[in-house]
Amino acid sequence: MLALTTFYMFAEVLGAWWTGSLALLADAGHMFTDVAALVLALTAVWFGSRPATSRKTFGYYRLEIIAALVNGVTLVVISILIFYGAYERWLSPPVINSEPMIAVASGGLVVNLICAWILHGRHEIDLNLRGAWMHVIGDALGSVAAILAGVFMSLFGWYSADAVFSVVISLLIIWGSVRLIKESTNVLLEGTPAHINLAAVEEAILNTRGVDDVHDLHVWTITSGREALSAHVIHAHSISQPDLLRELRTKLHDRFGVDHLTIQMETPDFEDETFHFCHAGTACFRSERS
Repeated sequence: MLALTTFYMFAEVLGAWWTGSLALLADAGHMFTDVAALVLALTAVWFGSRPATSRKTFGYYRLEIIAALVNGVTLVVISILIFYGAYERWLSPPVINSEPMIAVASGGLVVNLICAWILHGRHEIDLNLRGAWMHVIGDALGSVAAILAGVFMSLFGWYSADAVFSVVISLLIIWGSVRLIKESTNVLLEGTPAHINLAAVEEAILNTRGVDDVHDLHVWTITSGREALSAHVIHAHSISQPDLLRELRTKLHDRFGVDHLTIQMETPDFEDETFHFCHAGTACFRSERS
């Protein structure tokens, strides 16, 4: 993907210079960010595969999330720059050589569709790859915009189409990028994963035989596809802790896909709010729901 994108990025820069098309130059700009995004994604994957150390006990998994955030912000910035260029072109639309523009943009679309096919499927579960996929899709949309603008200019002589289609595609890219930024920020802020209902997790724990109460319940994402949970579980004296832990682990994994659990087992006489990270974290959660 990196080789294909880099090669055609230079082809589109030359094509934009030859035809004078902003839409084609915008598409080349998106391809440049594709190259940067792919390099960033590859670097994050490489770092993420490194083992944990005494200083980085979770390893470098979060670098993939940071890469996704950077890619999302970059897409928004590029789109804003295209808005400015489109505004200037709308005020004074230049004459553009539309036929070569259509040909170059069509080649760019083919390259982007190949890259999107390579990433198909993986982007749904990996924020880092979703960032790269978003760049590719944004670039493909940019190619479609350049083709349509070229067609309108060739058939009707409407040279403002170059600016109009650039703005439309930039708006679509921003819409997708904002979602990527929100999801990656939520991971970095240790927010509850969007696909997990914290109330349902609490209920599942409370409905386990032998559990009297639960507090300091937290669920967060380490990196894409890796969720973690910590909780303080209060149980009766007569309950076997190993059996209860085994049942809780199996239930939380099967129902919610959480495979990294840290559960502190407590009896009613042991509970001490002095050691709570969040005073009655579950109670705070309940008050939010009410």
